[in-house]
Amino acid sequence: MHQTNFIVREPLLDPKQRVIGYELSWQHHDGKIPSDQELEDLVAFVAEHVCHEEHGWLLRDKLLFLDAVPEMLSTDALHCLPPERTVLTLNIRKLTDPDVRAAVQAVRVGGVGVSIRGADINLLGRNLSPYASYVEVQFAGVDVAAQARTYAAAKHAAVRMVGRPVATWADFDACAALGLDAFVGKLHLTPRPGKPVKGMNPTQSTILQLMQMVQNNEDVPKLENVLKRDPALTYKLLSYINSAGFGAARRVESLRQAIALMGYAPLYRWLVLLLATASTSGFSPVLMETAVVRGRLAELLGMTSLRGEAENLFVAGMFSLLDRLLGLPMKEVLETVPLPEEVVKALLGREGIYGPYLALAEACELNSNLVASLAASLDISPHDVNKAHLSALAWAQSVAA
Repeated sequence: MHQTNFIVREPLLDPKQRVIGYELSWQHHDGKIPSDQELEDLVAFVAEHVCHEEHGWLLRDKLLFLDAVPEMLSTDALHCLPPERTVLTLNIRKLTDPDVRAAVQAVRVGGVGVSIRGADINLLGRNLSPYASYVEVQFAGVDVAAQARTYAAAKHAAVRMVGRPVATWADFDACAALGLDAFVGKLHLTPRPGKPVKGMNPTQSTILQLMQMVQNNEDVPKLENVLKRDPALTYKLLSYINSAGFGAARRVESLRQAIALMGYAPLYRWLVLLLATASTSGFSPVLMETAVVRGRLAELLGMTSLRGEAENLFVAGMFSLLDRLLGLPMKEVLETVPLPEEVVKALLGREGIYGPYLALAEACELNSNLVASLAASLDISPHDVNKAHLSALAWAQSVAA
C-alpha cells in the first residue's frame, strides 16, 4: 500500500518532444515487485488525488500509464479515472487466458487504453487492436535506430508504439523519424542538443533584473518601467493576472495595477518560473516541465517542517535544472543569480537545510531506493510524499495552462 510504497514517475514524449503523459509506478520500500493488491492501491490512490469533485481531471491533457493485472480490470477505482486519459499496461502473457481477453475488450469498449508489454517482433505485425491501443517495445544494447527500424516495419496502423528506454536525443530523433509514437527514458534530465547559444538571453536578463528589484523591495513604478521594455513579458504578466487561475475580480489593464494586485512574493515566484521556461539554449519542453514539478514538490515536502521557508525550496527545485536549461555550469549560473546561501548549498551539493528536500524531489523522478531513505531521514511518511508528488504534478499542469 501507499503506507510503505512511493510513487515514481517517468514522462512519455511524443515525436514533437511534447510531454503527453506520465507512467506512474510504485517504488517499493524494500525493492520487491509490487503485489496485485498494491497495483490496485496505486490506481485508487491516484484516482483520489488527481480527480477533483469540482474541477475534474487535474492533469488536464495528460495521459496516465499504470501497471495492471487482470484483477484490476473490474476494480471500482478504475471507474473514477477518465477512461480517455487512462492507459493500463498488461503483460501479453496474461492475454492467453480467454477470460482476460474478454475483460480487456470490455474496458477497451469503455474507452480505457491498454498497453501491451512483452510482445515479441512476430506479434507486432498482428492486429492487436481489439486488445490494445499501445504496444510497448523494448530497446536493448546500443543500436537503438536499427531496432526501431525493425519495430517500425512491423507496426500495425491501429496500435501505437511506445519505445523504452530512449536515453539520448539522438535515439529519440531516430525513433521519431521511423514513426514510433511515444518514448520513455531519461530525456527529462537531458538538455536538447544543437542549440549553440549559452547563457542568459535578453528576456532572461530582464527577468533577473526584476527578481533582484523585487528582492530589494523596489517601488512599483520602477518595476513597471523595466517591464515596459519587454512587450512579451508585459503581455505574459497581464495574461496571467487576467487568467481564470489567478481569479482577479475584474479585468486588469495596467502593469502597475497588475504588480500591486499580485504582490511581491507571488511576483517573485512567477519570475522564477519565467526565468527557467524562457530558455532557448537547452530547450526541451520535458526539461522545463520537470523543473516546475520538482520546484513545487520540494516546496510541498518542506511545507510542514520548514514553515515560512517553503518559497526557498520552490526556488531551489526550479533552479536545480537551470544549468541544463542555460547550458552553463551551476557555479556560473549562481554567479549571475543572487540567491540565499542555503539555496546555494542545496543547488551545489544537496546540502544545508534545503538539500535533502531537493534530493527527495529528484529521487521521485527515478526508480531509486533513495526515495525511502531520504523520506525517512526527513520524517515524511510515504503517504505524504505521494500526496505531495501528485499535487505537484497537477499544479504543473495548471501553470502550463
